Amino acid sequence: MRVPPGGGPPPHRHDFEEMFTVLDGAVEFTFRGEKTVARAGETVNIPANAPHFFRNAFDQPARLLCMCTPAGQDEYFLRVGDRVDGPTAPPPSLSADEQEERKQRAARLAAQYRTELMTP
Repeated sequence: MRVPPGGGPPPHRHDFEEMFTVLDGAVEFTFRGEKTVARAGETVNIPANAPHFFRNAFDQPARLLCMCTPAGQDEYFLRVGDRVDGPTAPPPSLSADEQEERKQRAARLAAQYRTELMTP
């Protein structure tokens, strides 16, 4: 995952385990209500059904390795996100309407990928 400054998912949980290893930069994780910063070389494990989210609260892009057990969450990311031209391409510049459409798409598809978004 490439996470631009300010980027990250809303609070959510799912019935599978997830592990993040920070490859570059730093990311602020909130897990069961506790906030921690993970920096390059550090790993955060999220057990199944644990409420969590992360945010790049820093001014540099971050790069994460995300592993889900069992696999399959990558398809959700592909259906919700936007493809970019390559690994160093900037994130797309989306209008407010386009951002809202992505949020609605994520909410609509979440249950299909065993995920519960915990936002109003």
